[in-house]
Amino acid sequence: MKKTILLSLFIVTAFFARAQFTIVNTSTTSLCELRAGTWPLDLQRIIKESDTCYALQFRDQQYTNGVNMYTLKFANTQQLKYFQKALAALKSGSTGDIARFKDYTIKRTDVRKEGIWYILTLTDGALTNFQQPEADRMIAAIIAL
Repeated sequence: MKKTILLSLFIVTAFFARAQFTIVNTSTTSLCELRAGTWPLDLQRIIKESDTCYALQFRDQQYTNGVNMYTLKFANTQQLKYFQKALAALKSGSTGDIARFKDYTIKRTDVRKEGIWYILTLTDGALTNFQQPEADRMIAAIIAL
């Protein structure tokens, strides 16, 4: 009798332990690393089971004393393509043009002697900037998808 109770208790415990832990197959690959070092900027593809999402990781440039890393997430390829189309439209625009989205904005600023800069601002206030060559590399990486 004690053996059957102990055996059934062991089976029930094993069942609940298995239900609490699931192994998820994930893969993160860098589509293009635009900057490394102090002010990193990296466009990534994240694959979880059957879902694929994309992320742009960067260091918030408002804070020089601390390192605050942020991630702009794109739920699917379509959202990433909108980001690419905004960069392409701003490239052919002029200084002060802004592309507004639900979670972020991109503003074009022309700096004399330095060329075209873009300021990416998240709705929570985090921001980063990048130049036209970096935007061109992102556009090319997204088009290749």
